[in-house]
Amino acid sequence: MSGNNGMEQRDFTAPSGEQVVILAPTGRLDITTAWQFRLKLQEMISEENPHVLVNLSEVNFIDSSGLTSLVAGMRDADKIDGSFRICNVHPEAKLVFEVTMMDSVFDIYETEEEALKAPYGAAVA
Repeated sequence: MSGNNGMEQRDFTAPSGEQVVILAPTGRLDITTAWQFRLKLQEMISEENPHVLVNLSEVNFIDSSGLTSLVAGMRDADKIDGSFRICNVHPEAKLVFEVTMMDSVFDIYETEEEALKAPYGAAVA
């Protein structure tokens, strides 16, 4: 493992049986790190792993390139009828979501537990 921006990855099985990959990037999600994050999402999101939860509790800075990588991940998951959820948005990063109106585009949850408990499948409106 290289010592660049850390990214914790865990697997979770939802109560309804879906496999969810939880990704927790740390530090900044900006022009220098967003492309790595984007590649990681591309690598992860597949027919076998269509459900992704991004925990942003350790990301204290996000810019437009960081948001772009999240949007791209969401589109990838949508294409295969998966889900793309975000939780624990750091207060400083939350402002960026609000200012750009991205808080209404993404499925954002307060906690990881809430995000994992929310039902999966076509019923999500």
